[in-house]
Amino acid sequence: MKKEEKWVILQMMLYAHKVPGNIPDPSPREAANFSVKRPDLQNAYLLVTAIGPVLNEDLEVMKPLIDEQNSEGVSDEEHENDILPVEKHYQLENEEGITFIQTLTHLLKGNIGTGLLGLPLAIKNAGIVIGPISLVFIGIISVHCMHILVRCSHCLCQRLKKSSLGYSDTVSYAMEVGPLTALQKRSSWGRYIVDFFLVITQLGFCSVYVVFLAENVKQVHEGFLEIKSASINVSAASNSSEKRSTDLRVYMLCFLPFMILLVFIRDLKSLSLLSLLANLSMAVSLVIIYQYIVRDIADPQKLPRVVGWKKYPLFFGTAIFAFEGIGVVLPLENRMKDTTRFPQALNIGMGIVMTLYISLATLGYLRFGDEIKGSITLNLPQDKWLYQSVKILYSFGIFVTYSIQYYVPAEILIPAITSKVEQKWKLPCELVVRTLLVCSTCAVAVLIPRLDLVISFVGAVSSSTLALILPPLVEILTFYKENLSLWTIFKDLFIAVIGVVGFLTGTYVTVEEIIYPASTALTNTTESIPADLNATNLVVG
Repeated sequence: MKKEEKWVILQMMLYAHKVPGNIPDPSPREAANFSVKRPDLQNAYLLVTAIGPVLNEDLEVMKPLIDEQNSEGVSDEEHENDILPVEKHYQLENEEGITFIQTLTHLLKGNIGTGLLGLPLAIKNAGIVIGPISLVFIGIISVHCMHILVRCSHCLCQRLKKSSLGYSDTVSYAMEVGPLTALQKRSSWGRYIVDFFLVITQLGFCSVYVVFLAENVKQVHEGFLEIKSASINVSAASNSSEKRSTDLRVYMLCFLPFMILLVFIRDLKSLSLLSLLANLSMAVSLVIIYQYIVRDIADPQKLPRVVGWKKYPLFFGTAIFAFEGIGVVLPLENRMKDTTRFPQALNIGMGIVMTLYISLATLGYLRFGDEIKGSITLNLPQDKWLYQSVKILYSFGIFVTYSIQYYVPAEILIPAITSKVEQKWKLPCELVVRTLLVCSTCAVAVLIPRLDLVISFVGAVSSSTLALILPPLVEILTFYKENLSLWTIFKDLFIAVIGVVGFLTGTYVTVEEIIYPASTALTNTTESIPADLNATNLVVG
């Protein structure tokens, strides 16, 4: 008899005879996975959950199933599924494991997004010399923290006889085995903290995507209208462009119904083809962007080497936002066929990512200088369809990626909410929650319609916590019994302090910029279309 069958039958017996027991109820997420994986036991499960509230045995949100470490008849694969963390469920479905190349590909996909396109502006906020150096420094620390997380997960798995652990479980168990009694008693808080920042991070990504889509589509649309108007009446072009300028928020609201319909697709497998097309379109866009920015590189001596300290926190937020892939590290490592090669895959993958980041950031700033915008795509020519197509292609890729990033907070929040309603209302309730979550991301974008500030804010608040603050603290808690060297403790505390300082200063400066924007920063970052565009035909560059 499998573990799920024993659990259901035992719970039913306890409820039927009103015998007090210490067998925990499933979390909503586990309940949802259970009902899908075991439809033959779904009726029994529903009976248990229906009787449970009568006997005051409420479901405990986010509490894991009892861990039967010595249960008989449970294979290692089934045991791994029982303790599977949330991150692992939504990342990959292949039960046979993934190869080295697949792992490398997923690492690249997990780190390359809109943050890459915002890095040239980050260099502007730091300086042409200190910017690239700081980007290398933050990249090295981020990769080191990824290795720390993997090493701590391995150690805790061996110590606690677990097959695999996700990010949230690693933090929770590190607190449980740590030296402080206060943390041991509140070890479950670690799971909640990671889940909370995962939700904030992913919804923040979605808000960034909304602003990105609106700004790029606005440029393409108004550029098309300008050319069309100019071809008809050249003399009226300068006046008509002003009349046709539409507020950026209108474009965001236009995207809202389409994004709601997109997130109604609850199975990521249904998006596999769109995801492939999105990846191809984004790759083609990057190639075109590179071939444009290398054509005319400005003299670096004309650009400031170091910018004032007040702008540097904006650089930090954007830079740490770009290294957004720490959430996929443990899920990928857990599913790799040969986990001993994962450090090599991580080093190669992040090496490619850092090379891409530093080159595009530096070349982009050298090419456009102080005119660089929140996304480098907004600096591309508006009178050539080749570069307008880049905005369309990348926007398509980001639109599809929105649903993938959205899937993470949906898997964390929706089961917790729908578990409190009757079975017949679960689907309508889920659709309502999905709609409200999309509206919340759009609301943030409407309130902060500046791509650079949204990126910096999300990076400073949540990405710094997940990527820099938690991993070194977890290492201290996990290995404190193994006589950690003073160098290791100093190094971990130094990284954590960098994360905390970046969190505080980045959040403060970004919020200040949002409330009291600089005179040069307009609410609508997309500039007016020049009146002297080619009035005849668009030339392919």
